[in-house]
Amino acid sequence: MTSTDLHLPRGTTANDRYAVDIGPERAGWTHSSLRVVELTPGGTQTFTTGDSEWIVLPLEGGCTVRIEQSEFQLLGRESVFADVSDFAYAPRDTRVQIASGAGGRFALAGAKCERRLPARYGPAPEVPVEERGSGRCARRVRNFASVDSFDCDRLIAVEVITPGGNWSSYPPHKHDEHRPGEESELEEIYYFEIDGPNGLGYQRVFPSRPGGCDLLAEVRSGDAVLVPDGWHGPSIAQPGRDLYYLNVMAGPGATREWRICFHPDHTETTGGYR
Repeated sequence: MTSTDLHLPRGTTANDRYAVDIGPERAGWTHSSLRVVELTPGGTQTFTTGDSEWIVLPLEGGCTVRIEQSEFQLLGRESVFADVSDFAYAPRDTRVQIASGAGGRFALAGAKCERRLPARYGPAPEVPVEERGSGRCARRVRNFASVDSFDCDRLIAVEVITPGGNWSSYPPHKHDEHRPGEESELEEIYYFEIDGPNGLGYQRVFPSRPGGCDLLAEVRSGDAVLVPDGWHGPSIAQPGRDLYYLNVMAGPGATREWRICFHPDHTETTGGYR
């Protein structure tokens, strides 16, 4: 893929239904998807899940999510920088309606899957939050749909808040090969927001194999970066502007697992991962 295929600036994947619409066909891979729904006050959006499982995650505002006979009231949040959010899980082969009295923006993190799990509510207080790293590598990770925190068939998703001036998604790492017990093959989407007007960040992806992905992108609110393969990191926040990103991952492995390999030139770096 070229750099223009990997970096998707705000608006480039928008259509009459979604502000962001990235599916396997658009990304050129097989499993991971991301959509962002923007609703005006009193607005609704209905979609069918097809062969994918989805999590409805409020980015700004709250909503009601109806999935078959179930109804979930999501309190949501003022913004992605305010706090964790509750969320709803929708299984494959069903119909979902999102309705918001006050309006808001809602991410749909999806993955093609095989098992049909039950629709469920994810309470905000049960989302594990980690403070990782130290100094200029300090950041906060919200593991709302990590492998250990919430059951899905394929989907893995987390949020990261990187304070202004800090690095995260570091040391550079990869997950583009199936090596049992060491590395899992996962496609990944980064979706970014910056706290404050005219804010920016930087995202690096570089080859792990001849002809692999190579990108250094200046990212702004609403941008996305695709990582089909390669070392990725750091994600760098502009001084004075906190950086948010939502990671959506899935892959073809027989089991849902998150195993990564660190770049050998950075293994002595302190600060931990992501």
